[in-house]
Amino acid sequence: MLSIILSSCPSNAADALARSLVERRVAACVSALPGARSTYAWQGEIQCEEEALLLIKTPTDRVAACMAELRALHPYTVPEMVEIAAGSVGADYLAWAVAMTRPAAELPEP
Repeated sequence: MLSIILSSCPSNAADALARSLVERRVAACVSALPGARSTYAWQGEIQCEEEALLLIKTPTDRVAACMAELRALHPYTVPEMVEIAAGSVGADYLAWAVAMTRPAAELPEP
């Protein structure tokens, strides 16, 4: 199974977060969608911010590790981390995502 984790972040942090999650092998791919406008309540006030929305693709068995890394790296006190299970995923893409999120020692020899 594949999961997609949604996380909004400051636009200037999106690339660094995406790169770190992929480098740490907890995400196979992160798509950053700029221009998201988030409205939310924080510390008793309504906030409206321009952000980037991260679409973090990872195998379902790597969600906990991915969220732990995201929490550690994210600049927000309470980072948005919403998992959505992908109902259907192409077999080749899923196999690639699994391979990209395993330590090199776990990968089969070519």
